[in-house]
Amino acid sequence: MTKEELRLQEDRERKANWKRWGPYLSERQWGTVREDYSAYGTAWDSFSHDQARSRTYRWGEDGLAGISDRHQFICFALALWNGRDPILKERLFGLTGSEGNHGEDVKEYYFYLDSTPTHSYMKYLYKYSQAAYPYARLAEE
Repeated sequence: MTKEELRLQEDRERKANWKRWGPYLSERQWGTVREDYSAYGTAWDSFSHDQARSRTYRWGEDGLAGISDRHQFICFALALWNGRDPILKERLFGLTGSEGNHGEDVKEYYFYLDSTPTHSYMKYLYKYSQAAYPYARLAEE
C-alpha cells in the first residue's frame, strides 16, 4: 500500500481524520444565490465584489487558495498586495450578472494543479498581476 492508501484506510477506520482539512473554501461566495438577501431574488446583482470586502457572509466564506476544516469553522486563505492596487487581493475578482456575461464570471487565472484524496498534498497556481489590476476596465467592458 502507498502512504496515501494508508491514510485513506486510517480515515475510513476513523483512526485519523485525514479529510478534516482540505480545499473546502469557496472560490466565490459573494454575488451568488447562497448569499441572496435582495427583495426580489436578484442574487446576481445584489452583492458585488466591492461589497464583499465589507459585508459578512452568512452561509460560508471565500478566499484565494483557501483551505478550511470541513465545516468551515476555521478558514485560511492568501491575502496579497502588489503595491499598486488600492485593495488587498483576498478573493477572486468577478462581475455580477448584469456586469458580466453570466452569473459567476471570474476574471482571473488560477489553476488547481494537484491534490491527493486526503489533501495531505495540494498544489495551486494563481497568476497574480504585478501591474495594477484593471478592476474598472473589466467592469466597463
